[in-house]
Amino acid sequence: MTTADRLLERAHLIGIGGAGMSGIARILLARGKTVSGSDAKEARTFLTLRAQGARIAVGQAAENLDLLPDGPTAVVVSTAIKESNPELVEARRRGITVLHRSQALAELMAGHRVACIAGTHGKTSTTSMLTVALQHCRLDPSFAIGGDLNDSGANAHHGSGGVFVAEADESDGSFLVFAPSVAVVTNVEADHLDHHGTVEAYTAVFDAFVDRITPGGVLVACADDPGSAALAARAEARGIRVRRYGRAATAASDATLLDYRPADGGGVARISLDGQEIQLGVAMPGEHMADNALAALLAGLELGAPLAELGEGIAAFGGVRRRFEYKGAAGGVRVYDDYAHHPTEVAAQLRAVRPAAEGGRVVVIFQPHMYSRTKTFAAEFAAALGLADEVVVLDVFGAREEPEPGVTGALIADAVPLDAVHYEPAFDKVPSLVADLVRPGDLVLTMGAGDVTMLGPELIAELDRRAAGE
Repeated sequence: MTTADRLLERAHLIGIGGAGMSGIARILLARGKTVSGSDAKEARTFLTLRAQGARIAVGQAAENLDLLPDGPTAVVVSTAIKESNPELVEARRRGITVLHRSQALAELMAGHRVACIAGTHGKTSTTSMLTVALQHCRLDPSFAIGGDLNDSGANAHHGSGGVFVAEADESDGSFLVFAPSVAVVTNVEADHLDHHGTVEAYTAVFDAFVDRITPGGVLVACADDPGSAALAARAEARGIRVRRYGRAATAASDATLLDYRPADGGGVARISLDGQEIQLGVAMPGEHMADNALAALLAGLELGAPLAELGEGIAAFGGVRRRFEYKGAAGGVRVYDDYAHHPTEVAAQLRAVRPAAEGGRVVVIFQPHMYSRTKTFAAEFAAALGLADEVVVLDVFGAREEPEPGVTGALIADAVPLDAVHYEPAFDKVPSLVADLVRPGDLVLTMGAGDVTMLGPELIAELDRRAAGE
């Protein structure tokens, strides 16, 4: 029996409804382990997990550690779980092994060839593209992703192949427990300073991650991004093998984007791969998605997958939940939802959706995420939102942070370089406000990492009611 089998034979997951934790639960259940868990409120993932045998409590209390008859062999937590959590307090009192989510995931990776995708932006999309491409090659990888694949509806899977693909989260430095043979870094740009403190510390954690690459492994890095390019140069100087991807103007890229054109809701990329010119279909819109496709392609080749099948798999990629996800249409208005919550992500997505608007206006409902990020990047968010035609800014979704005096969505709204900007802190008033603003042909994008995702269906319902004369 492996260490993972012993440690996680009976696992209790605090916050089991979260993207990362629910993925671990899926894999454990598929491996025949016993799983219990809890969360503060009901989550849509619970139906599937319960059907697979998980015992889940809504609400958190010390007695939830008794959901399994013999009690857990390990309790799994994320960074969001506070030391005062009653289940964590009880686990420590009983002397039960407590694992961070990343440690549990590292245990599950044992015995596999591991590919980890890291970076400030693009992790989920790139991890998902690589996973779907490897599935297309019939390699059946295990995977753990920070979003649900649209094709399967799952964020994790226990595969029969010898490859494990995982999204590697730098936000708290927890990805330093992984030991990948293939590491992808899409970009390195200041973020999560609430945890890391300084830009220098944030950058340094990526160097430490690259040093975790196993002997003979490879770093796949974006040559166009200054942070990633500098990281690659430092890694190469330490003797780590590097494969680069980038645009035509970038020298010494192994995979070079020569040309990109929008097509059929996505795009077609003309690339040079190790000197061979090929075309690569990309199902999601935007040149940034073509960059992600190049990263997935190089990583897949390093894992031994054949080029032709990898390309077909990337072209067939059906997207990820909350990554330019189509929610519906009403009154001639199309509504999409996107997870972008950093200025660079916001700008990239707005550039990508412009062709999809087909001449109509782009209307953005933006919810800032975290007070520290809003305060640090207010001007950058405002500039990025200026790429839209009409903007509605909500109040800050605090996530794990306490409110900070003077830090509201107005910091961003007041600086957006457009006349058509609206700050609306009352969440329940937004569907009516936006319904007043839009006209047939508009494309509406709800954007942010918080509960703004709920507004898309509510806006569609409001537009339907108006169309029906209610």
